[in-house]
Amino acid sequence: MAEHAAARLHLSGLCFFLQLLTIVLFATFVRYSPESSNLCSTEPSCSQRDPSPTLGYPRFRDAHLRALLGFGFLLAFLSRYGVGSVAGSLLIVAFTIQWAILAQGLFYFSQNGKIYVSTQSMVSADFCTAAILISTGAVLGRVNPIQMLLMALLEVPLFACNEYILRNHLGVSDSGGSLTIHTFGAYFGLTVSRVLHQLHKDKRKEQQDMGHQPDVFAVVGTICLWIFWPSFASATTTHSSAEPWAVLNLYFSLSASTLATFVLSPILYEEGTLQAQLQDATLASAAVMGMAGEMLSTPFGALTAGFLASQLSLLGSRFLSPILRSRLKTEDTCGVHNVHGLPGILGTFLGILLAALATADVYGDRLQLVFPLVADGSRTTAEQAQWQLCGLLITLLLAAFGGGITGVLLRMKVLRSPPEGNELESKVLREVDEDGCDRGASSEERGTVA
Repeated sequence: MAEHAAARLHLSGLCFFLQLLTIVLFATFVRYSPESSNLCSTEPSCSQRDPSPTLGYPRFRDAHLRALLGFGFLLAFLSRYGVGSVAGSLLIVAFTIQWAILAQGLFYFSQNGKIYVSTQSMVSADFCTAAILISTGAVLGRVNPIQMLLMALLEVPLFACNEYILRNHLGVSDSGGSLTIHTFGAYFGLTVSRVLHQLHKDKRKEQQDMGHQPDVFAVVGTICLWIFWPSFASATTTHSSAEPWAVLNLYFSLSASTLATFVLSPILYEEGTLQAQLQDATLASAAVMGMAGEMLSTPFGALTAGFLASQLSLLGSRFLSPILRSRLKTEDTCGVHNVHGLPGILGTFLGILLAALATADVYGDRLQLVFPLVADGSRTTAEQAQWQLCGLLITLLLAAFGGGITGVLLRMKVLRSPPEGNELESKVLREVDEDGCDRGASSEERGTVA
């Protein structure tokens, strides 16, 4: 109990320090955006501008609900960490939004030494939050809340830097985040997981069993993603006239990916784990459409991409995950490699192909919105495709570099917990019954506490 109280106090102190820091920084630098300003209009590839005040809040609302309900509930599948995972997600979201406003504001929304915020900057912060939650999924159950917060503290500036390099210097078109969100978040988290690898992992196998109540949470999370992700994926399209392609293509991809799950699942799995695979299919279809959503000019392309993303996710879960654990010594608690990393790379290659084939005959006036540098003659379609590929390489390098440094810092003795200590510290974020017993604990654990 003394260790439990100490963990609560340490988390309390860190939260107090981080909130005080953000309050001071907001008081010094952050202001509400003047209605007449367009802070990033000088960059032709900038997709951060708010096309309409009437669209700002609905897009922010849907993006925020997707982060809170979609990702938050999907992380609640470990029986001993289920409720704590939801609370942990809320903790990460609450801090990351504030920190991302500052980090992204330096690149997109700063003017005269001040950072100006609007609903569109909140949407951008929600995009960053999605990447952080993806990374957290790779190490869920193996890091304590303090390590989660420090991981977010370090990852947010790297996310903002990668996003800025890709969009404003390389001119990469990635409105839905196949690269900036899914690929970066997945491989940042996997690199952290690899650095944190310990030889006594087998002792935690019991901690990653499935529980009935967390499954209910995950079902709710899957439904929320179906409802809110299409609006989220189109939240940074430059004009409302460009939105329908991104929304409709994602819906087609979602439907094809879900149906495709029933094709391969009975072949690869003997036991009934269909609910988890449906969750993976939903996320995989969203990841593959992040870049290509506003590029695909026909519905059959979205259906095909969704089908392939689902099969790739299932095959990766069945064959690649064991290799990650046994050969590469990389634990992937939530399977982010299969549902975010691989589909994100697939979506990037699809975007590269579409960039190489883009013509004014196919896109019409939309070419200016999707590939502005091609439309104004600054680049050929082949050059645009090459820069899209460069964006993938830079994203992987920054994710690996940043994840490696973060993992090394999180391995510091003062932050590490013993195998049994992580579970104790996770109780800081878990519900407790009226009799004082942890609801997520096993019967043996309840007896120990009692």
